[in-house]
Amino acid sequence: MNTAFIGLDYIVDITHPDGGMASSAEQVAARRVIAHANRALAIGRQRGWLNVLVKVGFARGYVNQPKHSKLFGKAHELGVLEAGSPGLAFHPELDADKADLVIVKPRVNAFYGTELDAALRARRIERVVIAGVSSAMAVQSAVRDAHDRDYQVLVLESACAAATERDHEDAMRLLGKLADFVTLEALERL
Repeated sequence: MNTAFIGLDYIVDITHPDGGMASSAEQVAARRVIAHANRALAIGRQRGWLNVLVKVGFARGYVNQPKHSKLFGKAHELGVLEAGSPGLAFHPELDADKADLVIVKPRVNAFYGTELDAALRARRIERVVIAGVSSAMAVQSAVRDAHDRDYQVLVLESACAAATERDHEDAMRLLGKLADFVTLEALERL
């Protein structure tokens, strides 16, 4: 089955202790999320999958930033998530060079306002393996949307994190109604 690995928001501003809105950084480190994402990228490369890294960001000057958003409304004041900024770079330990495609999304959902669906359909992708930060935001949003677009959805839980372990567990519990969970070991056998 044609498969894609989709890694979400593994950027400095969100996953690194120096990030401007990195409430999940502690959990990212504790759960070894970047190491697990790197292994998934390596598996994807070995298996000939489409490896996609998606990151949230806004154009220079924040012209496409939703100022009314509770999540992103103060990004311009904080100086986070702006195109070309150090915070929009991938986490320094992420093997981002293993990505076939990098997409910048203007909102939480990886499919909203991006070429993600078109890229998946161009490659005749039927199954997506989704992971990222935050489990409670980006991962939930992408899984729900991928489900509704009729992809077979797998969640690589070990490469996900949220601000707290409880938030992560709650997100995974809810996603279990839409997707199956997969381990790194199982990925190698897909």
